[in-house]
Amino acid sequence: MITPAYVDVMARYNAEANRRWYGAAATLSDAQRREDRGAFFGTLHGTLCHILWADNMWMSRFAGWDKPAIAQKDSPTLYDEFDALRAARVDADARLIAWSAGVTQEWLDDELVWFSGSVQREMRQKRNILVVHMFNHQTHHRGQAHALITALGGKTGDTDLPFIL
Repeated sequence: MITPAYVDVMARYNAEANRRWYGAAATLSDAQRREDRGAFFGTLHGTLCHILWADNMWMSRFAGWDKPAIAQKDSPTLYDEFDALRAARVDADARLIAWSAGVTQEWLDDELVWFSGSVQREMRQKRNILVVHMFNHQTHHRGQAHALITALGGKTGDTDLPFIL
């Protein structure tokens, strides 16, 4: 389904996209980032927190990162301060890129068994599906963040994979 090269490309795309989104978000006021604009996670800040929360949750399963200390429903409150959120995002992106360098085809083709706090049951799935899901989840919510940023007058620049890498 996917290869280690795909994982590496997506980790690098993710990092560059996040650099652009956070750069654009930094040009907005804190009040703008925290204004409830009807997005799934309410605010731009909450959406960015949720993306990082989910990345950390998946990477706790894939690579032993620390699990987020809060539940998914509270993910929009992962970080109170934007600067701390941004620094954590930069760190997570660097760690994702480093992790991607060690992913093997055998690892991707194997299954992962975990307990999902969100659905309250044990889950089992091929890792290749889960890695695609993690990157797709990032892209999905970054699309929401992009809409919020641009509606507030921010500019992220090009967002499509061929123009970022």
